[in-house]
Amino acid sequence: MKRVIVVGGYGGFGARISELLSERGFAVVVAGRSEERAAAFCRARGGELTPAAIDRGEVDPVTLRSFGAWALVDAAGPFQGNDYRLPRACIAAGLHFCDIADAREFVAGIGALDAEARKTGLAVVSGASTCPALTAAVCDRLAAGLDRVATIDIVLSASNRAAASPAITRAVLSYAGKPMPLWRSGMWETATGGSEWRRVTFDSDGRPYRRLAGLCDIPDHVLLPGRYPGAPAIGFRAGTEIGLQNRAVQWTAWLVRRGIIADGRRLTVPAHLVQRLMRGIGGERSAMRVELTGWLGGSAVRRKWELLARNGDGPWVPCLAVPALLARLRDGEIGPGARPAAGLIDLADYELGFAPLAIRTTQTEMPYVPLYRRVMGEDFDRLPAAIRAMHEVAGELNATGEARIERGRNPIGRLIAWLFRFPPAGTRIPLHVRMSEDDGVETWTRTFDGHRMRSELSARGNRLVERFGPYRFGFVLRAAPDALEMDLDRWWCGPLPLPRALAPKSPAREDVEGQRFHFDVPIALPLIGTVVRYRGWLDPVTNEKADAAPPGLA
Repeated sequence: MKRVIVVGGYGGFGARISELLSERGFAVVVAGRSEERAAAFCRARGGELTPAAIDRGEVDPVTLRSFGAWALVDAAGPFQGNDYRLPRACIAAGLHFCDIADAREFVAGIGALDAEARKTGLAVVSGASTCPALTAAVCDRLAAGLDRVATIDIVLSASNRAAASPAITRAVLSYAGKPMPLWRSGMWETATGGSEWRRVTFDSDGRPYRRLAGLCDIPDHVLLPGRYPGAPAIGFRAGTEIGLQNRAVQWTAWLVRRGIIADGRRLTVPAHLVQRLMRGIGGERSAMRVELTGWLGGSAVRRKWELLARNGDGPWVPCLAVPALLARLRDGEIGPGARPAAGLIDLADYELGFAPLAIRTTQTEMPYVPLYRRVMGEDFDRLPAAIRAMHEVAGELNATGEARIERGRNPIGRLIAWLFRFPPAGTRIPLHVRMSEDDGVETWTRTFDGHRMRSELSARGNRLVERFGPYRFGFVLRAAPDALEMDLDRWWCGPLPLPRALAPKSPAREDVEGQRFHFDVPIALPLIGTVVRYRGWLDPVTNEKADAAPPGLA
């Protein structure tokens, strides 16, 4: 019988991992800083459980070797800001190692121990948890057979009771308000932890419900783009079922971002106290959704996987990877070396673990028709290939090129251009356009040499509607010979239609010169004349792979 040490083995996740390993036939040493608490846990559970006192920050190879163990599992957490002292001690003691880390730098950097692990014939695996073990397993299944993956969007919403852990609270606060590299727009961009909150609808049990979720800093941002053709943009958001808790993270991020407090972790103690006081609020239902958009042949497809955990079974989900991984390691299916857990177990391993629990998963697939094709119908196919390629937005599409900007001379026109954030005048201005689609609505972010202009595009009947703040503009699209013409014929402020006689004049046109997409967008107002005109060219960005590492992990 293989003996496994579980550090943090009587804690929230560690206790579950200890039980699962014992059920799988491993002899488990339940370890932690308090041998008394470890012993109490073992007495309550019975079976092949042995208590021990191990402090992961002070452990040495001699101590580890004295247990006669085959492997060690680090379930203590949190891992943000942690070093590799414990896995190095395991290598020196001759033990296989795995952990349930979800810290980006810790998991993504574990390869630094690869040479040491291979030399001793040991496996060192980091991230045997929801992220990245489960998320990669789900994405591997959803991406199977696709020619290209455009976006991967992951959302996790824990029940209030499942999230009430000091380690989880400290981990979330560690990156709240801190810069966070994300792979999107075909490049590394910097976002902020605990920002970009969104209401997400889950419907795994046939009763849709909505929860808030914000950006989290996890290993998937580094590990997933390079796993799939097309180097997809990655989004990961998480939150709890209690809106006040989510807002507290959002406010903490705001305070950190503005330098009012240096580190959100300073609020760990009061935050956890509030969580304990609120523990009786809410239900016992946790949910997770992974949505992947990609291309199969010439058609866009959207695949979605959802998990719903009832009866408080959500906290079992992060624990299921460890026993499956150690079973594969015991059976010789995992070789020596140090690496993240992504790809070492598959979704079938998880499904076996879900079976005895109140956990239900669903997987769906549906075709997706891009916005311009929906608006234009069969006329879309009459457009030149270069124009069609620029509007086949499913998930995300990026393009780069150059623009020439002209501004009107009328003072009122200049004021309007400033209010709508139109770019300043210039020639040969570098241009990057990010077209991101969410639930059929496209957000276009045009970056003219650092100056950003953003708008939202959607369909209204047979019109394309572009929104700038409270103003919306309706365009009729026509497939002209070798071109796409767009005529503005309606406009609104909020829900109110505005007089057509006062509408801006914007006979925009897209055409092709030398197989390259060109655009010309003039905007003028009655009695005022030209407000702005921008024209130029764009080439779609097609990424076969992401850059090796974001800033800070190179």
